[in-house]
Amino acid sequence: MVRGINKAAIFDDDQDKALFLERLGNNVTEGNCSIYAWVLMSNHVHILFKSGREGISSVMRKLLTWYAQYYNRRHHRSGHLFENRYKSILCDEDAYLLALVRYIHLNPLRAGLVKTIEALDSYQWSGHRAIIGKAKHTWMDTDYVLARFGSPLRQALHGYRKFMSEEVGEDQTKELRGGGLIRSQGGWSKVMSMRRRGQKETFDERILGGSDFVNKVLNDAEERQLRQLKNKRAGLTIQMIIDEECRKQGISPEELRGGSKRRKVSGTRSLIALRCRDELGLSSAEIARHVGINTSSIIRSIERAERHGADAKHY
Repeated sequence: MVRGINKAAIFDDDQDKALFLERLGNNVTEGNCSIYAWVLMSNHVHILFKSGREGISSVMRKLLTWYAQYYNRRHHRSGHLFENRYKSILCDEDAYLLALVRYIHLNPLRAGLVKTIEALDSYQWSGHRAIIGKAKHTWMDTDYVLARFGSPLRQALHGYRKFMSEEVGEDQTKELRGGGLIRSQGGWSKVMSMRRRGQKETFDERILGGSDFVNKVLNDAEERQLRQLKNKRAGLTIQMIIDEECRKQGISPEELRGGSKRRKVSGTRSLIALRCRDELGLSSAEIARHVGINTSSIIRSIERAERHGADAKHY
């Protein structure tokens, strides 16, 4: 989810929207991501996608940085365009994929931009038209969504249309509002019912899913943090990682910090950045201060290391 700063518009006309979509398509294709639903509104954007190997941060950073620069240049403005960083929620696909597709694609109807579900078929700034076959976006995985409604295609389209129509006029957004527990359980009534029965449910604001899904995500994150803490307590430091990788590659720390663009130095820098993030949990800004390049270059270095499958984990 991306919003304009102070709820201001981020699109002034169709050209803005078309170029945003074009760049989105290029970035998700490059990042091997799968998009299932999207909508462009005047001051915000919703995108539902499965991230590729590099995660969503690379895709979103490239997209939003480029678009903000384009928008400011074209409309003769300066300063921030978006409200802070994009907001992302990790979702349990099995339980929430279709609910999120419907929630996102019904945005224009709820906002009054179109009056009926039939009129939504002609609204060009959402993925709904692609799913029903009236638009083509090669970067959107419509088949994956329609497969949830059976086969052949005619039956799947009928099932999808019926699914979209079922909640028109109803407040189907209630199941996706509020805190993590409220979203995951489908509203306050279910939460209160659980409490009356004495049931407890794990929840987190950043995660949309049931207790088992939330626990798995949190446990994975905790294990990663514990490994990083163990490394720090064992005395591992960023300087030790720098010295070790420089020694392996036969380059000096001075050359590394001097901003050299020699291929061997750049590769070593990428490996160091990846290790520092994974083994010590360091931020890109902190890593940048030690290796002689800026924060954005560190982010790109980590992306390169991940893309090349660098084996930098020494737990």
